[in-house]
Amino acid sequence: MSIADKTKDIVIKSRDSIINTIDANENGEIDIEDFIILGLRTPGIRVNRSDFLKKELLKNYPQEVIDDAISYNPAHAKIPVNEIDKIADEVIKFERNCVSGISTALGMPGGVAMVATIPADIVQYYSYMLRATQKLMYLYGFPEIDTNEKGQKFDSETMNLLIICLGVMYGVQGTSNAIRAMARALGTGVEKKLLKTALTKGTIYPIVKSVSKWFGIHMTKEVFAGFFKKAIPVVGGVIGGGITYLSFKPCCNKLKESLQDTLLSNPEHRASEDEYIIVDAIEQPSAE
Repeated sequence: MSIADKTKDIVIKSRDSIINTIDANENGEIDIEDFIILGLRTPGIRVNRSDFLKKELLKNYPQEVIDDAISYNPAHAKIPVNEIDKIADEVIKFERNCVSGISTALGMPGGVAMVATIPADIVQYYSYMLRATQKLMYLYGFPEIDTNEKGQKFDSETMNLLIICLGVMYGVQGTSNAIRAMARALGTGVEKKLLKTALTKGTIYPIVKSVSKWFGIHMTKEVFAGFFKKAIPVVGGVIGGGITYLSFKPCCNKLKESLQDTLLSNPEHRASEDEYIIVDAIEQPSAE
C-alpha cells in the first residue's frame, strides 16, 4: 500500500471514529441532538434554577424578593429589566471566558493524531452555550428546564426547547417567534401538557425540525472542516470549522434579545401576529 493510500485509510478511519464518538442519539448521523445530549452529560452544565437565581439576586435584593423571583419570575418580583440585563451580560461574559480556554486548543498543530480531540472541544463549546442558555432563560422568566436524564434519554420536550434556543442563537428563521409564543403560553396559563404537545408534535414541532435540519448540515461541515484542518497541520487559535471564541457572545446576545421582550420578561409585551398564531394553535390543538 502506498503512503497516499495509507494516509487516506487513516483519514477515513478517523472520520468514522469522529461520527461514532459524537453520535449520542445513535441515529448514524451528526446532529444537534448529539451535542445537546453530550453537553448535558458534561459535569457542571445543568443549572438549578432556584440556586442560580438565589446566587445572582442575593447580592442586591432581600429574601422576599428572591423568593418571589423563584416562585414566579424576576419580572413578577419587580426586579428592573436593566438589572436583569446586567446579570445576563455577566453570565455571557463568564461563559465566554470559559470558551476562551478551548478556543486555542483545537487550532494548534498536531496532525491526524490530534483529530480525536475535535469532538471533545466542540462538545465543550456547546456545553457552555447550553449552560448560558439555561441561565438566560431563568433570568428572563422561564420555569425550570427538566435536564434530568431518564435512563439514557432526555425528555423530548427539553430537547426540542433547547434546539429552539440554539436556533435563536444562530438566527434560524422562526425561532424567535417560537420562543415568544412559548413565553406567552406560559404567561397566560396554557397547560404544560399542551405546550409539551406543541413542542413535540404540534405547532412548534415543524420549527424544531427545520432547526434540526439546518444544524445537521451546518454541524457536519463544522466538524469535518475542523477534521481536515487537523489532518493537515496548521497554526491558528480557532476552534475547527469556524466555531470561535468570537462567535460565542453574538450568539448569546441573540438569545438575550429574544428573551428581553416576552410576556414572561415584560408584562407590556405586544405580541406579533405570528406569535398569536402559534399560541392560538397551542390552545386549540387539532383532534388526533
